[in-house]
Amino acid sequence: MNSETRRKMIRIRIALSLLLVVFFLSGCSILNIFSKKDPPRLSPEGLYSRASLEYSEGNYKRAREYFLRVKETYPLHELAVLAEIGVADSFFSDKEYSAARDAYSDFVSLHPLDENVPYAIYQMGMCHYHQMEALDRDQTETIKASNEWQRLISRYPESKFSTMAKKMLREVRQRLAEREFYVGRFYLRQKKYEAALARFEKIASEYANVGLDYKIEYYIRDTKAKIAAEEKKAGKK
Repeated sequence: MNSETRRKMIRIRIALSLLLVVFFLSGCSILNIFSKKDPPRLSPEGLYSRASLEYSEGNYKRAREYFLRVKETYPLHELAVLAEIGVADSFFSDKEYSAARDAYSDFVSLHPLDENVPYAIYQMGMCHYHQMEALDRDQTETIKASNEWQRLISRYPESKFSTMAKKMLREVRQRLAEREFYVGRFYLRQKKYEAALARFEKIASEYANVGLDYKIEYYIRDTKAKIAAEEKKAGKK
């Protein structure tokens, strides 16, 4: 083989080698394209576990995202129901009480026979409890908390959450009684004795045994005496 032929053979081998390298590299890219898959979707257990972990670490918004993924991705799985409670709890722990109350309410409406309904109703009361105003302000939230816990006790008297609700109910009832007492004393200072008496008598009839009984007895007697004195004074004129 002469030198010219040898050079041609070398050039051919180099060209073939380059082609093989190019083919190998392009082949890897093609294989990567065809073999590339979407990241594996987490199981409902995996998502719920991640949600619980985020919740325990105080990452309530992040936890809520995972709870929602369980609910939306696996709506028929048993964990989807618990995830709904998780969503409500995440709102509650994040102090978004109105959103939490709505989420608990939706749960009760959608799953009226679920074992977690007593808990959801109790939490609905707690949402209102955390939004109560001062005694000199509107007490709508206090009344709503009371109504939720009374509903819970009536429907599920044997539930442990009813036992908890009874303690909270006593507290809000005392608050409502103190509100009536506050208004009654205001009328008393304004010498609007009939209006004051109506408030004091309401406490006696609707809020017995909340700690104001003896005080109210005194104020009822005192207010009646003032009314009698005014009537006597008016009669002499």
